[in-house]
Amino acid sequence: MEAIKILLLGLGQGGTRFLKILGKKSNLKLMAVEKNPEALGVKIAKDLNIPVFSTLEEGLTKAPNLIIDTTGDPQIEKTLKNLKENIPYLSGYIAKLFISLADELFYQEKELEAIINSAHDGLIAVNREGIITWFNSAAEKITGINRNQALGKYVVDAIPNTRLHVILKTGKAEINQFQDLGQAKIITSRIPLFNEFGEVIGAFAIFKDITDMQKLAEELTNLQEIKTLLTSIIDCTQDAISVVDERGYGLLINKAYSELTGLTEKDVIGKPATVDIAEGESVHFRVLQEKRPIKNITMKVGPLKKEVVVNAAPLIVDGTLKGSVAVIHDVSELKRLTEEIDRLKRSLASSARYTFDDIIGEHPLLISAIELAKLAAQTSATVLLRGESGTGKELFAHAIHNQSPRAKKPFIRINCAALTESLLESELFGYEEGAFTGAKKGGKKGVFEEANGGTLFLDEITTLSSNLQAKLLRVLQEKEIVRVGGNQPIPVDVRIIAATNLNLEEAVKNKTFREDLYYRINVIPINLPALRERKTDIPALARAIVQKLNREYGRNIKFIDPEVFRYLMSYSWPGNIRELENYLGRAMLKVSLAENRLGPEHLPKLFEETPQTSFSKTQSSDLNLKKLTREFEKSVVKEALEKAKYNKTKAAQLLGITPRSLYNKLKEFDLL
Repeated sequence: MEAIKILLLGLGQGGTRFLKILGKKSNLKLMAVEKNPEALGVKIAKDLNIPVFSTLEEGLTKAPNLIIDTTGDPQIEKTLKNLKENIPYLSGYIAKLFISLADELFYQEKELEAIINSAHDGLIAVNREGIITWFNSAAEKITGINRNQALGKYVVDAIPNTRLHVILKTGKAEINQFQDLGQAKIITSRIPLFNEFGEVIGAFAIFKDITDMQKLAEELTNLQEIKTLLTSIIDCTQDAISVVDERGYGLLINKAYSELTGLTEKDVIGKPATVDIAEGESVHFRVLQEKRPIKNITMKVGPLKKEVVVNAAPLIVDGTLKGSVAVIHDVSELKRLTEEIDRLKRSLASSARYTFDDIIGEHPLLISAIELAKLAAQTSATVLLRGESGTGKELFAHAIHNQSPRAKKPFIRINCAALTESLLESELFGYEEGAFTGAKKGGKKGVFEEANGGTLFLDEITTLSSNLQAKLLRVLQEKEIVRVGGNQPIPVDVRIIAATNLNLEEAVKNKTFREDLYYRINVIPINLPALRERKTDIPALARAIVQKLNREYGRNIKFIDPEVFRYLMSYSWPGNIRELENYLGRAMLKVSLAENRLGPEHLPKLFEETPQTSFSKTQSSDLNLKKLTREFEKSVVKEALEKAKYNKTKAAQLLGITPRSLYNKLKEFDLL
């Protein structure tokens, strides 16, 4: 549609205003006639590239087919009517109306332009030739192109990778397309514009900057990958893990948690932290309230009421409490493992290691004891091993079991002086579930049940309380036991080998040992001679001990000087074989790794110094109070043992402590 040509006659105030309003309209082609070159509108017309003629005739000649605005001058209108050409014209009054309408269109256009420029999305419009006619502020910001430089420019020249020119050709819209502008990445929709005849008269593009969104999406992807990695790590651990937010509502659990509690993510996530508790209080809520770690809280969780121990700690992010994390340990599993360890220990302890071949010596007193022990091994009668401490009572117990028909059954050793009465009772007879605080679920077998069919060696039997003596008597008489907290008799078949270093007859006379129990255990008494009574066995014993210590100390001693044997046989050995072994161990430490001989020069002097002198020397060289106290206490214990001829009960009496306390001291000072 061809633009309308209007010739303005005169550029006074009215004509100048007309120029300002309609001078940029694409459907108008303005020209003007003004005789005065200094008139108000001449400069404006020149700025708008509007031709200005000095006479009407010049204008009509150079620009035919015009609509002329007469500006309401009757003389001009009369002149135009007398012209032979049929020239259309507008009176000044119609021009004013046209200007008024143009004003309204102008303000509407400005309003539309303001709306479009205020939009966050970019907008670019082109006419049918591909010339940019709209370029809003958002488009300027996103593309980095000055809008004044873009307007009126061919769109491909302004934006090389645009497709608006393609839209003009195809007439097909392209919706939500990605486009990289270099400095920005956008999502754009390109829409064609049609006239009433279906002809494409232009196109426009609306687009959004997604650079920040893409970076955020990449960060979210990275975070998702990190979350997946952390979740995989948490799921790999065998410990159950539970995480809640600052309100105490579930955020995360791992597979071990579901396996332990029987609860799924659906049961826990977004639910209060109390949802998994069957018995007890919520550790999560305590952590959130107290804002500190909490450890070793016992409770029961899940539908199966699993007994667990929970450790929990607060989650602090940038100094702000964000939640709580708990690690849950299955106590039942720990108990099962503990029981497995107990069974393993007992299985190790229930195999007798020594035979009669391990008993060294040719003295008649020892040979007599061995022969009697071999006869006793063939029966199930109770055996009482009597002798001083260190004479080899446990060695004989092992040998008797291994020679007996019970050799393939358990052999279990219990030191009656090493445990408190309550612990010894539960260890011997076992207990029922709920018998006392901390009792295992399902109860526990005692050593009488564990040793069923085999042998039970009760060392230092004289330290048993009167209550336990009565219970032991019942076992020997009735061949049955009753667990602690129970009332159901349990039959047992156990062969008892008891040992003591005390005068049992004196204990019975003093009423510290039951007379009826004495007769029950003293069926086959075997007296083991002290080492001082069989000194001729010392060389053989010394050779056997050195061979054993060679393996333990990494030595290679093959020869023992005869003078060593003479020196050893000159001593009374109140601690018997145990004292001899300890003494030779100290001597071997003085032998270098390159030597293969043990001579008199390696032997420490027997009774080299008293405990007092030893203490004073140590005191002068080392002033550590804890170390000095320990060494002094050790020396006092050793002196008491020597005075009591290694009788532990007498040594305990000399020290004013219980036999059990003495046993603990001997274990602490490595004097057993």
